[in-house]
Amino acid sequence: MNNAYFQNPLFREPVTIKGQSTDPPIQNIPSNIPSYGAQAGNPDPYAENILEKNVGKLATFYMSYSDSLEWRDKIFTGTIEAAGRDYALLQDPNTGKWTLLWTVYLNYVVFDEAVII
Repeated sequence: MNNAYFQNPLFREPVTIKGQSTDPPIQNIPSNIPSYGAQAGNPDPYAENILEKNVGKLATFYMSYSDSLEWRDKIFTGTIEAAGRDYALLQDPNTGKWTLLWTVYLNYVVFDEAVII
């Protein structure tokens, strides 16, 4: 090519003032506020990690399948037997039926007991 391009006059380089930073100001966070994010030795609390740590607990999974007319919203209750990056394996304690759920369709999970994060 000829290294020529159209330069849009509406989108120009930002104007900076000498000695002025474009970074947002950093504020001091009070130490009495609890931290719920990543901590030393504890990876980010992604859903997959939380489900893995709570294997063996009874939980209710609320799922949505937007492309299905008969399975639009579905609720599954069971004991978490295994969990991975994109799935959760449940066993229904009443019927013994096993269900493999893809977490891409997961809305939220309700636990009947304390959760390990």
